Amino acid sequence: MRLLLKWLLGACALLAIAHVYSGVQIGNFHVALLAAVLLAFLNTVLRPVLILLTFPVTVLTLGLFLFVINALVFWLAARMLNDFVVPNFSAALVGSLMYTALNLVINSALERLLPR
Repeated sequence: MRLLLKWLLGACALLAIAHVYSGVQIGNFHVALLAAVLLAFLNTVLRPVLILLTFPVTVLTLGLFLFVINALVFWLAARMLNDFVVPNFSAALVGSLMYTALNLVINSALERLLPR
């Protein structure tokens, strides 16, 4: 139940980002839902591998390279779906920052409303 709610709210967050920021374009809610599920999957599987491989760079940049990894995952998800368009890396960086901020709010609200 909690996971489905996170995916639905993540899809709504992606639609909100596409509405506010012109660098991210999403066709409809179904595509946003697929993108939210794909982003969750890539963040679970691919992101830890990228963090491990780029650990020295992450340490040298005092963790700022994690923003680049987030943008790469966001951009990869956009490349994998047809109606989820992120034209360049800078748009992916801004979109991933906005998505991360909204997910932080969503997770915080869900933790208060639906404690484990």
